[in-house]
Parts: sequence; C-alpha cells; structure tokens
Amino acid sequence: MYPTDPTQQVSHETIYTAIYAQPRGELRRQLIACLRHGHSTRMPRTRGTDRRGQVPDIVCIHVRPPEIEDRLLPGHWEGDFIKGAGNHSSVGVLVERTSRLVLLAKMEDATAASALAGFSAKLNSIVAPLRQSFTYDQGKEMSRHKELAAATGVNVYFCDPHSPWQRGTCENTNGLLRQYLPKGTDLSVYTQVELDAIADSLNSRPRATHNFHSPFEVFAATLASASQPQSSKH
Repeated sequence: MYPTDPTQQVSHETIYTAIYAQPRGELRRQLIACLRHGHSTRMPRTRGTDRRGQVPDIVCIHVRPPEIEDRLLPGHWEGDFIKGAGNHSSVGVLVERTSRLVLLAKMEDATAASALAGFSAKLNSIVAPLRQSFTYDQGKEMSRHKELAAATGVNVYFCDPHSPWQRGTCENTNGLLRQYLPKGTDLSVYTQVELDAIADSLNSRPRATHNFHSPFEVFAATLASASQPQSSKH
C-alpha cells in the first residue's frame, strides 16, 4: 500500500476488473471468495424501470441541508431493509452518518406498518439531539414516512431511484452485515437480543475512517458533547 504516493495507487474499479478478468479456475474462485459480496460476476450499475411503486409526498435528498452530506453534525441516519429468503423476512438497518453507529430492528415482515413500528422504536431509543434526519430509498415500506417523522421528530429524505451511492454509509454497512445475516436465509429466526449483539459486534470494530476508533467510541464522545450544557458567550 502506498497511501502517500498517488502514482502507486489504483482505484477499486481497477482492482475489481483485474479480479474478474482472471481465467476460470481455482485462483479466480479464491479471489472472488475474498470479496465482501462474493458475486461471481461484476454487478453493473444500470438504471432500469422502478418496480417498487411510488411513495407519496417524498422530500428529495437534493433539498437535504449540506451539513448532512458533509457529516459536519451528528444525528443524521441512513436506513434500509435487509431481506431474507424469498423476501419473506427482513431486518431494519439504521446507520448514523458521522459515527457509523449501527442499530438493527427486528421486523415482523417487510410492510410499511412494520417499518414504522421498528424504525420508530429504534430512533426513539436515541436522545433527541442525535436523531435529526433519516435518509432512505424509495421502497414502498416507507410509505408511512410522515407518521415516522411525527413519531420520532426526524426529517425524512428520499434518494433518487437506483442510486444506492446516495446512502453509501448504509450500503457499506449492509455488506458488513451480510457476514452475520447471509443472503438466502430466514432472518425471522433472529431475536432482537441477537440482532443487538450483531450490531454491538460491528460497533466495537475499529474503523480506519475514525483513526481506528470504534463507532461506539465516536458515538459516546458525540453523546457526551451533546449532553454538555452550552456555555454562554461573553
């Protein structure tokens, strides 16, 4: 690795291209097995017809305040559903953009009612100053977003269709979570206690983006700062 020498660095796309260009054989299988998602072919970013249905009265991500994009202030969350086998079970995912703290919510199913109940409970477990906004894709499970906003006090924003990079923190977290919650398995077997333990495992993991502090450590510092009384200016 050459972090200080740009001439010795390559993009992730170059690395993926080199791996997938390998001839078929044991070396190729071993390299692909090392990838986080383990896809046998490169998954293109293509735009297609949105088949998920329309969520009414959305507020677009493009009117979201710039300080959310810049991660300048804590309390801004991204969300998603991780689906189980046959899309019959799901787990709600919440990630705080500044600290990368992860919260997982057990869902009875993938309906809007379950999303409202699960996300409301998890967001309301966080002190009010650290739950400011919530960014999601345009999945129909978020059709009751106005009720979510009323129940939690968050401002809800929606990404453009087929634009997962607009929730990049959550997308990256989903990849990490699949190490614990593999695709094609029944996610309904996990209790909320077990999901909390999985979240704790991720939140205890040191992150390079935090100078190898964990999300727990960063969020705790943020929480302590938010709890401090504001000193008056003289």
